[in-house]
Amino acid sequence: MDMLDAFNSAIQRRSPSGLTLRHVIERRAFSFCEKTDVAGDNPDAGSAQDAESNNPSLSAFLSTLVPTFLLALAFVTLFLLLRRKFKRNYEPRTFLGSLRPQERTPSLPNGLFNWFGTFSKVPDSFVLNHQSLDGFLLLRYLKVASATCLVGCCITWPVLFPINITGKGGQKELDLLSFGNVVDKNRYYAHVFIAWIFFGFVFYMVARESIYYVNLRQAYLLSPLYANRMSSRTVLFTSVPNEYLDEGILRRMFGKHLKNLWIANDCEEIEQLVEERDKVAMKLEAAETKLIKLANTNRIKAMKKGGRTDGPLDIAAEANGESGSVAAKWVPTKKRPTHRLKPIIGKKVDTINWCRSELERLIPKIDALQATHRAGNGKFIPSVFVEFHHQSEAQSAFQSLSHHHALHMAPRFIGVNPDEVIWKNLKINWASRVVRNILTTTFVILLIVFWSIPVGFVGILSNINSLIRLAPWLEWLNKIPDVIFGVVQGLLPAVLLAVLMALLPIILRLMAKLSGAPSLSAVELRTQNSYFGFQVVQVFLITTLTSAASASVTSILCKPGDAPNLLATNLPKASNFYISYFVLQGLTISSGALLGIAGLVLFKLLGKFLDTTPRKMYKRWSTLSALGWGTVFPVYTNLTVIAITYSIIAPLVLGFATIGLYLIYLAYRYNLLFVVNSNVDTKGLVYPRALQQTTTGAYLAIICLIGLFGIKQAPGPIVLMVVFLIFIILFHMSLNSALEPLLKYLPKSLEAEEESLLAAEESSLAPNSMDKGNGFAAVNSTDSSPTQDLGPAPHKKPNFITKFLRPDLYTDYHTLRRLVPRGFADISYDPVVERDAYYHPSISSQTPLLWVPRDEGGVSRQECRHSGRVIPMTDEGAGFDEKGKLVWDQKTAKPPIWQEKIYY
Repeated sequence: MDMLDAFNSAIQRRSPSGLTLRHVIERRAFSFCEKTDVAGDNPDAGSAQDAESNNPSLSAFLSTLVPTFLLALAFVTLFLLLRRKFKRNYEPRTFLGSLRPQERTPSLPNGLFNWFGTFSKVPDSFVLNHQSLDGFLLLRYLKVASATCLVGCCITWPVLFPINITGKGGQKELDLLSFGNVVDKNRYYAHVFIAWIFFGFVFYMVARESIYYVNLRQAYLLSPLYANRMSSRTVLFTSVPNEYLDEGILRRMFGKHLKNLWIANDCEEIEQLVEERDKVAMKLEAAETKLIKLANTNRIKAMKKGGRTDGPLDIAAEANGESGSVAAKWVPTKKRPTHRLKPIIGKKVDTINWCRSELERLIPKIDALQATHRAGNGKFIPSVFVEFHHQSEAQSAFQSLSHHHALHMAPRFIGVNPDEVIWKNLKINWASRVVRNILTTTFVILLIVFWSIPVGFVGILSNINSLIRLAPWLEWLNKIPDVIFGVVQGLLPAVLLAVLMALLPIILRLMAKLSGAPSLSAVELRTQNSYFGFQVVQVFLITTLTSAASASVTSILCKPGDAPNLLATNLPKASNFYISYFVLQGLTISSGALLGIAGLVLFKLLGKFLDTTPRKMYKRWSTLSALGWGTVFPVYTNLTVIAITYSIIAPLVLGFATIGLYLIYLAYRYNLLFVVNSNVDTKGLVYPRALQQTTTGAYLAIICLIGLFGIKQAPGPIVLMVVFLIFIILFHMSLNSALEPLLKYLPKSLEAEEESLLAAEESSLAPNSMDKGNGFAAVNSTDSSPTQDLGPAPHKKPNFITKFLRPDLYTDYHTLRRLVPRGFADISYDPVVERDAYYHPSISSQTPLLWVPRDEGGVSRQECRHSGRVIPMTDEGAGFDEKGKLVWDQKTAKPPIWQEKIYY
């Protein structure tokens, strides 16, 4: 009350009329109560009041469904039309040269509709075999979530719909199907027992899928494709004490099993030099390209005018001439590329000559520092990469306690890809890591709790008129010109909200990095947790509670004693919002993901205006967009949580959740097969986390039902739900206790068994069948080729029910090892690659090869000759068309700067 009085005083001081917030609320409440009393005396008025207060849930649903469906239909139609024309944007995985042949997906038929059948026949395991484990498990999660909601419909609808419809609560339209329409307390027992069945099924699905993941993970990590990789044999130790940053001590500690080790170095100086070298090199490449393009344009103009072109050129002789002499024939000296050493006031210099001189200074200095660090003479930081001869030896070191002091040589990580290492975080010691964890976790919690403040401010901006009526001292806003007022109230809130929602994932990933996560995969896993917390609190709980409270606030002000009953009635009504939400998400996300109009427009526009060198053109052409697992999974986990939470209160939500999640699954299925790539590999760990987070829906639903039964004063259902809650908690704790070690480590029993199985397979190995067939006619053979040398299946083919009830038997290790890719790539390493694998990138970074377009005038040849004395440069694979437009050879798809992907 003190805060309210202070707020009132502030308003009073700034309001000429002395109106306070309390006065406003009391006046509005009194006015509404007066109308209610009059309605009580006047039957006609009462009828009108009832009609006005009835929630038009069906019309609200239809008003959402119709425009959303039409928008989705338009998106899908555009997708069907554009897919045939823009292969780079809608089927890049079928042909891009930056992908290995075994990573590509066979093309679909090019018709409008004739590709549907072919697409439907491609198994989801194609993503596992040709792209990533994380992508495959995203598809599986969406399928499992949709199937869970479908089973929920089959469990809840036949029982709860009749109970709710005949509940005599006076509700109308869609509200008739919800818990709020039930008055008789004895009927709540039906909700209790259906809740037992469905939530028990949810936890069974979590347990079943956890077992599936554990077996799949073991089969995947023990397969030759992964077990032979360097990352699977390398353990990262962080927070290593200074006395252990010695190669001799580490070799004595790990003994003969140790193959190689890299003690991380403080590379601040060399990192800055390498960044400067690369920046200058790209500046030189851009300047050379600009000069060559300008010379080519002027030469073509001269030829069209019949002017002097100096006759046939002797390219070899011209290339050896004075620097810039060939370009000078068509480009005056004052038109050559220049820049200032400092913005505005700096000295203007010739860009090409300046870059060459800078590179002459930087490259030898960097080479000397790299040799120093390779010799082990740099400053060490407390992190060590230890490579072992075999995966089993690395697992033993990973599972062992490495140091006798707490938090030393820990945490440990295995399977870290060198491309994913966050090198700045390797210098963090154990004490700093603890403090960082506390600070970043606190910040994220506060961010999640108070995020509604900036969002609420945006909401206020979108409804300034109502704000002025509540606080008349803001009347001056009405004096703003209509155009500006319209922008502030209409466009500005939408832009601000979009910026806020775009900033959130960036902030959460930044917090994960600042916490000390040593790799991008660890960042994604931490982001998954924090973003899921945000989704549940802000997108679900606050929306639900404010929706129920806002529907009841005026009535509660009139009759405070009726608050529990009013909330119990209006809380189920909030489900109508989520019915519309699932319609919106299912139709717009799926169709929007397929169309990808923003990506198409940006690809075309940015490519046209920003890609001024062959390198930029190739990078844009060959780089596929990637999914951020830490922000993709939580969105759909939260949708599943919402569906489960409302499953008993408003079972209709489950039906729309089933359809919405399945449509999203189809969209992601297409994109993972044909469009997107995976840059971060969590080894599928995002999946068990998503499963654990899904149980939040069951807990929220149980707690909500206990609260509703309490409001309705139904002690029997309360006791039964509390007993069930205790049982579920104990079951969940037991499940996690059993599964936790299997999610972290590989068992020795399977390591030995895998070796014997591989030996048996090699003795009867048939010719590799991976390249059999072409196109999707061979998908089944290609996708199942790993199983062709594995002998008969370990079990007879079970029926659906048996397979569903016995995941431990029919999705065990021996079954799922037939699913994982084999013969996918040759896992072998060049000696230089193996030597430099876990050095800081600045230590192993090579001087970049510059790539410029070739012109018929010979300018590029001369520039390559002269710049090549300082830094490697080539003009192969790029040139100009007859109109002088810059082009590169897309047919070969392997330009001079192409580098083969290394499977670390």
